[in-house]
Amino acid sequence: MNRDYYQSPNPSKIMKWLWKAAGSDSYILKRSTYNDQVKYACLGGIVVATGFMAALAGGYAIYTIFEPKGSALQNDVHVPTAIFSTLFGIIWGLIIFNIDRFIVAATGKGDGTEAITWQEFTGSIPRIIMGLVIAITISKPMEIRMFKSEIDAELHQAQLEKRKEYEAATKANYDERFVLIDTDIEKIEKERNKLLDRLTDIESQYADEVRIVRPGPKAAALKSLMESLAAKLSSFDADNKNELDRLHDNRLKLQNELDIELAKNEEVAGGLDGLLERILLAHEVAGFWITLFITLLFVVIELTPIFFKMMLIKSPYDYMSDNISELLKADNGIQIKYDYYKDKQGQERNLIINHQANKKIEEKMSLIRAQTELSDYIIQKWKEKEKENIDKDLDKYIDEV
Repeated sequence: MNRDYYQSPNPSKIMKWLWKAAGSDSYILKRSTYNDQVKYACLGGIVVATGFMAALAGGYAIYTIFEPKGSALQNDVHVPTAIFSTLFGIIWGLIIFNIDRFIVAATGKGDGTEAITWQEFTGSIPRIIMGLVIAITISKPMEIRMFKSEIDAELHQAQLEKRKEYEAATKANYDERFVLIDTDIEKIEKERNKLLDRLTDIESQYADEVRIVRPGPKAAALKSLMESLAAKLSSFDADNKNELDRLHDNRLKLQNELDIELAKNEEVAGGLDGLLERILLAHEVAGFWITLFITLLFVVIELTPIFFKMMLIKSPYDYMSDNISELLKADNGIQIKYDYYKDKQGQERNLIINHQANKKIEEKMSLIRAQTELSDYIIQKWKEKEKENIDKDLDKYIDEV
């Protein structure tokens, strides 16, 4: 607005957008001072920045939750999860932006001084609590992204240790079953080895005897015994073949089951790569004070608009806003008498008079009173007319009734 003593700056489109983000009235700000314009643009910038950080934090958190699990050192981007997390991050950022915009717009101007009174602070406690919750939800995903390299290294080590524990426990569960099968196999093989050793010994003795030019009766006996042992060994192999095949098959199946379980253990160890585990490791890697500092940083960013509005000194924007508010109330017949009466608790209350509503009520009341008077007059005239009919011919009136 151009004046002889001052010309209001012409705001840019970005500044107007920041005003909207702060929930301020662009119509008034266009006619206000540059100082007011900058203050509310900065306020809107904080709200926009908070929404942007919320979008990043929410998208990264969702990606961490839903990305395929595996080794913490694998940094390949899973495209479907990345697309989904990006869409969620945008929606989440808009939600936080809208909540922050509501918090800032709903926060009053305080008493118009730089001092924050106890009454102003207590009145803002619900908004402060909402801001704290938002700040914490934003800060945690940002923490794990800041310390991603250190967290990945620690998480990979934890996965290896957990995998070893799972493998040891899994193998311990299968060792007893392997021992039972191996014991049965060893028992059969031990009996066979006895026969084989006996046969080998007899064959050695027979070989020594046949080296004589003319083998005697001993060589014949050894040959007969050797043939008998060979027949027993063949019979033993035939009798135990099915049992040995069954035991070896069972052992192979058990080994396959063990391999499958060990592969599952790798998946279970990879499942440690989750959001909660990364948050816990972020606290361990960064330490209490650094984690607290980062959280407090986001808390300050989130709560700054609330305290900022309570510390604002009344400016032309506020006076014009109050003036327009009073004009609108006057145009609509609304009158407020401030601190007009005390309630039962002794609190000062305002008396709100809605003149247009009262006018409508008076009109309705007057119309009802007029209708009542007319109805009474009609009834009175009807009674007079009926009395005349009765006076003229009583018998006829009685017959009609």
